[in-house]
Formats: sequence, structure tokens, C-alpha cells
Amino acid sequence: MTKISIITINYNDLVGLEKTFNSVVGQSNTDFEYIVIDGGSTDGSKEFLEQNSDKLAYWISEKDSGVYNAMNKGIKAAKGDYIMFLNSRDFLIDTTIIDKVGKDLDGSTAIYYGNLIYSLNGVNTQLWSPPDTLSFTYFLSDSLPHPSSFIKRELFDTHFYYSEHFKIVSDWEFFIYCICKMNASYKHLDYVISNFDNSGMSSVKENLIKIDTEKQQVFEKHFPLFLEDIKVLKDGNSQRFKQYQAIKSNKFKFTLLKGLMSLLLLFQPKVKMKRYITKI
Repeated sequence: MTKISIITINYNDLVGLEKTFNSVVGQSNTDFEYIVIDGGSTDGSKEFLEQNSDKLAYWISEKDSGVYNAMNKGIKAAKGDYIMFLNSRDFLIDTTIIDKVGKDLDGSTAIYYGNLIYSLNGVNTQLWSPPDTLSFTYFLSDSLPHPSSFIKRELFDTHFYYSEHFKIVSDWEFFIYCICKMNASYKHLDYVISNFDNSGMSSVKENLIKIDTEKQQVFEKHFPLFLEDIKVLKDGNSQRFKQYQAIKSNKFKFTLLKGLMSLLLLFQPKVKMKRYITKI
């Protein structure tokens, strides 16, 4: 039977750790291993782990260099076929979910991903349901949240562990590289897996510039031949383009828009088209 390793990353969040811990150890199917990587907390988290060490396959409490350093420690300690990250404050949607997921993980697919509920300060805000078919365009603006994803353990050894020099996008980098460049197989599990606390680093508005900078570095590293194409795809994903599509669906508005564009083009210098001739 396929075995799952559930990994929780925690730092000075005892309340969140207890919530996550209880949702995991309370599962009806206990045929999985549970790992907790604590970053040297001083709020009682370490003592909580000591008191509940009998329910953990592995745990450690020591300083780390960041979230992805901690996640990599968890991967290295994991012995399961698939890895799931359920960090402090995130929790499994009910007590039967691991039993349900375990029946779907037959080992034939590299990445399984399900639905989740976003919450903020304990209040459910949004149901997130990803598409069945993933694409490069999809990953330009979205990702697969780790609390609803199950990643084949061997993918990390075959390709790479999470990049520790990034602060926010390393899990996104892993998914876009494996799926869009290495053609890793994937499957959507169309049911809710977990509740995701939407107050982390990637959800803070002040970090949006950092996210764009790190994503650009990923594109330059893994997809250097497609940088110009990525700019076009980003334009296609922009709010302005979506507005254009909405106008296009209305015959009267689209006719009016074309008229305005024709008028503006009268004052636009003509663009010379380059011609490429191949000699035989």
C-alpha cells in the first residue's frame, strides 16, 4: 500500500501547531508517518512535541535558515512514497480524508492535488478548486498549494529539493519545473483535502514585488528561451486583456471599440515588418 508522509513546519506558533497536530493524529486511517520540523521555538512548541513524541515518526526543534530549509529537512527525514506539507494553522478537512486519499494514490502518478478551503483568522473565505488540466499559462499566475498536494518522494531526489535562496516561490518553482519542463504526471482529486491558513508570506501584499522578482529568476533559470513568450502570456493573463475579452463578447461594444482603435491608428506610425529569408 502507498504510504504518505505528512510534514508540518512550525516556528513559535503553538496554537497553530496544536490545531494542525490534532487534525493529523485524529485521522481514522493511521497508516502514514507524521513529521514535525520546528525552528527552535520558544513559545512551548518544543515542549508540546516532547510530550507527544510517541505520535510522531520524527521531530526536531532547532534553528533553521528559513521555511524551505525546514521543508527540506522534512523531506530528507521522510520515508513515505508521497509527501504532503501541512504547516502550522493548516488542518485536514475531516478525520477520514487520509483514508480517502490513500485509496486514490496508486503510485502511478507523480503529483496528486486536491481542493482546499482558504481561511483567514479562522474564517473560511474561499473554496479553491484547481483545473484538471494544468498548463504553463496556469502557473504564470497560480500554483498548487502544498496543503492539498501529494508529491512523489522520488521527484525531489530525481530533480531538486526546494531552493533555499528563495524566500517565497520555491514550491511554485518545483511544480512548474516538474510539470511544465519535465512532464511529470499529475491528477486532480476533486474533493476538499484541507483548510489552508491564508496569512502566510505569499499572501501578504507587501511581498508581491518579491514574488515577481523571484519568479523572474525562475524563468531565467529554467525557461531562458521563452522569456519573450512569457511576457506575451502575462499580457494575455492581464486584467486589461480580460476586459477586452468581455467587450468582444458584446457585439455593439466591440464594434465601438474597433472604431476607436481605427481612429487611433491613423495617428500611429506604421510598423515595418522584418522579413527573414533563408537561403537554400
